[in-house]
Parts: sequence; C-alpha cells; structure tokens
Amino acid sequence: MKIDFTAKKAVICGGSRGIGLSIATTLAQAGADVSICARGAEGLARAAEGLARFGHKVHTAPCDLADGSAVTRYVGEAAAALGGIDILVNNASGFGHTDDEAGWAAGLGIDLMATVRASHAAIPHLERSQGTIINISSISGYGASVRSAPYAAVKAAVINYTASQALALAPKRIRVNAIAPGSIEFPGGVWDQRRTSNPKLYEGTLRSIPWGRMGKPEEIASVAAFLASDLSQWITGQTIVVDGGQLL
Repeated sequence: MKIDFTAKKAVICGGSRGIGLSIATTLAQAGADVSICARGAEGLARAAEGLARFGHKVHTAPCDLADGSAVTRYVGEAAAALGGIDILVNNASGFGHTDDEAGWAAGLGIDLMATVRASHAAIPHLERSQGTIINISSISGYGASVRSAPYAAVKAAVINYTASQALALAPKRIRVNAIAPGSIEFPGGVWDQRRTSNPKLYEGTLRSIPWGRMGKPEEIASVAAFLASDLSQWITGQTIVVDGGQLL
C-alpha cells in the first residue's frame, strides 16, 4: 500500500540533518510540500537542494528553537509559505546530557518548550486541516539515566505531553503521537561521533541492541510517515518505540 502525501503541507522543526531530514525527505518523496528549520544556514541550503529534487514546494528558515518568539515566527512563516499545515514534526533536541544548568536549559528549552511552542503556533492551521502532530522523544524517556539525566527527563516529559496534547486536541480532530527512537547513527550525529570519541560507550550500547546494529534515520522516518497518514487515523496519544529491541 502506497502512502500519498500529495498536496499535504509538512513542517519539520529541526530538519536539516539526521532524523528530521529523513522525515522531510520521506514526506516530500511521497508528494508533500515541506518546510524545515534549523540553526545553520549552510545545512539548510544542502537539505533544501536535496528536497527540491522531488519537485514539490520547499521552504527553509534558520531558527533558534530555544527562542520562543523565533519558534512562533517560523511556524507562521512556514504556514504562509506552504499555504497551511497538515503535519507538524517536533524533532529538534538540545541533547542536554550534563546534570547542570546548561544541560537542563538545553533540554527544557529545545526538547520540551520548542515542542510546546511550535504546537501552539501550529494548532490554528492544524484545526483547519484536521492534521497531525508527531513528537520525537527517545527510549531514554522510559528509564533512569545517570549519564544523561536532563535528556531522559525531558524525553519522558515529551511522552507525557504527547498524551495530554492528544486528549486536549481530539475534539479539534488533531491527532498527536510520538516516536521514541533507540540509538540512531548517521554521519555527524551523536553516535557517529561517539564511535571515535568514546568507543567503549559505543560498543557497549551496540551490544545492548538485540538487532545487532544501530538504527537508521530512515527507519524512524517510515514510522513518521505512517503516523502522518490516514493509515493511522484511529491512533492518537501513543508513543511508538523504534529501537531494534534495545529497550527490552
């Protein structure tokens, strides 16, 4: 069964690389017009060039997702450029690993509050389209973490907030779901870096995955496409774990 997003409008917060770019690519390949944001203009330009090859509208904008007014402004600009919003993907992460002020500020400001702010800004558009929100959490949100306490805590908050959003927005016929990826590796990403910077951690994590390998961004994108499509029209408030059995 083919998923078709022709004429759909998708906004991906944190979409210039990795999981976000893979989701944007998957949606564009299936016919969607897409808007992506990120902090770096150079990465956005590369991403836009790749997305444009599918022949649909592509909008990009630099945005510091820790800045509340910038988030609201970006979502409004994206909606204007695309002609509405059918799909909102909250993907960005501040990767707040250290249990200090900086780590908590990064996690709360980007992983959690950017999700809240982008959702609030998109809701009027999603209500008109009866669209969907997809939040990217992590399997870290399901357990305690000494190594990255802020990251685990805010990802747990995203899982909980997803359920609360779904309940609140059901009367508006806006579906809200989340994806909790396991360890995903891609060029320039966290696990790509740790392969060389912390090989002991990398190998230990790899051994913890029953499937025997790190995940790929495309494997998260395919689940996002399902959740954004009519195939999942009776699913809301759920978090789908995509981790090759790692959480087990």
